[in-house]
Amino acid sequence: MIYYIYGMQTELLTDKNARDVILDSINEGVFTVGLDWRITSFNRAAEHITGVSRNDAIGRACSDVFHADICEKDCALRRTFVTGEPTVNATAHIISNQGHRVPIRISAAILKDSDGNAIGGVETFQDLSQVEQLQKELKNRHTFEDIVGRSPTMIKLFEILPQIAESSSTVLIEGPSGTGKELFARAIHNLSPRKKKRFVPVNSAALPDTLLESELFGHKAGAFTDAKRDKAGRFVLAHGGTIFLDEIADISPALQVRLLRVLQERVVEPLGSIEPIKVDVRIVAATNKNLAQLVQAGKFREDLYYRIRVVHLTLPALNQRREDIPLLVDHMVAKFNRLQNKDIAGISRDAMAHLMEYDYPGNVRELENIIEQAFVLCRGGMIELHHLPPELRPVANVTSKGFGPMSMDAMEKHLIIETLQRHGGNRTEAAQDLGIDMSTLYRKIKRFKIDVPGRDGRGKRRQ
Repeated sequence: MIYYIYGMQTELLTDKNARDVILDSINEGVFTVGLDWRITSFNRAAEHITGVSRNDAIGRACSDVFHADICEKDCALRRTFVTGEPTVNATAHIISNQGHRVPIRISAAILKDSDGNAIGGVETFQDLSQVEQLQKELKNRHTFEDIVGRSPTMIKLFEILPQIAESSSTVLIEGPSGTGKELFARAIHNLSPRKKKRFVPVNSAALPDTLLESELFGHKAGAFTDAKRDKAGRFVLAHGGTIFLDEIADISPALQVRLLRVLQERVVEPLGSIEPIKVDVRIVAATNKNLAQLVQAGKFREDLYYRIRVVHLTLPALNQRREDIPLLVDHMVAKFNRLQNKDIAGISRDAMAHLMEYDYPGNVRELENIIEQAFVLCRGGMIELHHLPPELRPVANVTSKGFGPMSMDAMEKHLIIETLQRHGGNRTEAAQDLGIDMSTLYRKIKRFKIDVPGRDGRGKRRQ
C-alpha cells in the first residue's frame, strides 16, 4: 500500500482539509512527524486505536502519545531514519488513553520534498487485537496439551486420547522420528488419574544393554564394579505414575524377557537382588520402526509385542498433514518469541509457501529447527524467505560455464558435486558448507546418483 502524504511541508495537497479527508478514509492508523519528532497529522483510525483525539495529538512528541514498548529501545521511525530503509510489519504494543495494552503492526517511511530532502516521517499502524484473539481461539481449538494440529488424523487422535488416558492399559505409539511421540505419551499421563505422580522417560537406544538394565530395574550395592550404593530403577521411580519407553524396538532379546516379566507380574528385580519389588506403573512404549515386521523377522518377541500393543497409536509424518504446518509455525513463533524475548510478527506468505512444499524428512522436529534458525537470523518484523535454510530457498536462475540455462535439479546437483570436490569428498564439511543436515545431503546424493569423490564423512578415504 502506498500513501502520498507530506508532513511539515505539503506540495501535492495544499489544502489541509483535503489531506485530512484522505487520511481519514484509510482504515489503518496513520500519523506524520516533523524532524523534531512532533506529530503533524493524525487520522481518525489513529484516534480510534489510541483513544487520543487529533487535537490532543498534534504538536506532541509521538512517544508521549503512544507509550509503545519500542519507543525507547527500537523506534521504527528512528530506525528508518538511521538506515534509510522503510520499516515494514514491525510489531509492538502501545498503551491506549484508557490504559489498555494494544498489539499493533507498524510500517514506517521517510517523507521527502521534491528535492529529495527529508522533511519528516510517516508511520502506519494496524490494531492486531482481533487477530490476536482469533489466534488464541484457533490455538485453543486445535491444541491438545502441547500437541498442535487440525488435520483429520490429528483431530481423531485428540478425540480418543482422553479415553486412552482414563484407562490403565499399556500403549504403543508408532511413528517416524520427530513426530512428537513423547508429547503424546506426556499428554496421556497428564490426562490420566496418574498425573500427580511421576512421568519417567527412558530412551532405550541411548544406553548400552548393561546400563539400560540397571537404569530400568535398579541395582544393589556391589552388584557390579562401581556399584557402591543401592540405586532405584526407573520403574520404581515411576511407581504410581507412567514410564515412557522410547525406541523400544532397540532393546536386546535378553532385556525383552525381563520387560515381559514386569508386564506380566508387575514386579522388578534390581541387579544383585533376589527380592522382587512390586510396582504400579503404566507403560507407554514408542518406536519409529514397524514392530509387526520385526516380529515376523524374529527380531522382536511376539509375546512382548502383544503385551505392549494393547492400545495402538500411529502418528502421521508431517508431509501427510501439511494443513497443520501454518498452525505449527504460529505455535513455534509464539514459543520462540517467549524464549528469546523477541517480537517476530509471523512469517511472510512467500516463506510459508516454501514451508508448505518441503517434505520434512525430520518431521515436526525439523520444522521447529527451521523456525529456530529463522529466529536467529530475523531481527524483527516478519520471517522472510532469506531467513530459511538454503534447501528451502529457490535457486537463482544462473548458467553454468557456457552450458546454457540449467534446471533447478541440475543446478542443485552441480552445486553438491562442486562442494564435495572442494572438500575432497568429506560429506560432513560439504554439508556444513551447503548449510544442510547430513541426512539431507545423503538423501540428495542418493537422489541425484552422485559418485562421492575422495573421503567419506568421517574424513577416511573410501575404499
